[in-house]
Amino acid sequence: MTTWITICDTCKREGWDAASGAPTDGEALAELIEARAGGTVRTRRVSCLMGCTHSCNVAIQGAGKLSYTLGRFAPTDDAAEGIVEYARLHAISETGQVPFRQWPQPVKGHFITRHPPLPKAE
Repeated sequence: MTTWITICDTCKREGWDAASGAPTDGEALAELIEARAGGTVRTRRVSCLMGCTHSCNVAIQGAGKLSYTLGRFAPTDDAAEGIVEYARLHAISETGQVPFRQWPQPVKGHFITRHPPLPKAE
């Protein structure tokens, strides 16, 4: 089943310089994640996940599964690899829950929220 990584491309960590013309930290992280995703892990960008005090933010979501918001990432290869690996584990989990012992090290300490799956339509 497909798991989606929704990436906030407007996230800016403290100290980001708008005058530099550099991509936002969210854009930089999005590029790194997109380069690694594929198969059962898909990506999409959104402009604002409203987690500005926790940027850079991503959401891990799958139909009928628990969803998670993660943040406080720097736009690094290590962070992107950890996020994509966690999303792959989420994709193969029936419920979306991944045992802590399987979490990639780069995502530990970055979980902000967990959301139950939406109820089935009546």
